[in-house]
Amino acid sequence: MTLEIVDFVKSFVEGIMIGFMASMPLGPIGVLCIQRTLYRGRRSGFASGLGAATSDFIYALIAGFSVSLIVEFIADHRAVLTWVGAIILIFLGLKIYFTNPVKQMRKQQKKRSGGLWSDYVSTFALTFTNPLAIFLFLSLFSIFGGQKSFLQQVVTIGGVGVGASLWWLTLVILVGLFRKNLTIKRLYYLNKIAGSVIVVLVIIGLLYEPVVDFIKWLFS
Repeated sequence: MTLEIVDFVKSFVEGIMIGFMASMPLGPIGVLCIQRTLYRGRRSGFASGLGAATSDFIYALIAGFSVSLIVEFIADHRAVLTWVGAIILIFLGLKIYFTNPVKQMRKQQKKRSGGLWSDYVSTFALTFTNPLAIFLFLSLFSIFGGQKSFLQQVVTIGGVGVGASLWWLTLVILVGLFRKNLTIKRLYYLNKIAGSVIVVLVIIGLLYEPVVDFIKWLFS
């Protein structure tokens, strides 16, 4: 019995590590969560992070139980999903770039109570359009996985959700510490930087594989 408990604790810790590692790379979603934390506060940033964590949890669920039909669908429609997500993120980056910080702050003051739900759903949808996430989790599960029982795998996947949420909570707390030091001028430049970074990261993501393939072809 004691050995089983140790195995479950080990599986849970492994899940936390997987979720934390999968969420750490600061891509466009990370920049978006930082921007929302600075403008709207920690609750908005954390709600946005939870949306991304929920998407990661679902992908971990698919990877953990190797739902072949869904994995095949994602692989077959990877290009479409990638471009849909890229277009939305580029539009979002441009919107942030051209947003007037004064007007944005006034809008946030009049913001309705449903805002946090909107933050959650929007980042969930954006993160879920990244089909590469399934392959990231497949890789991480192969590293930390090993032979597990059904219940141990369930515990591991639960740990993934906890680990991803912990990362976003940590990020939001750290970013929130700098929120008081913001001025209108700094907010103006923050919009320019955040919007530019989102667009650049998306373009790099779209060009990465073709460039790598070209280099391989060049030296083959």
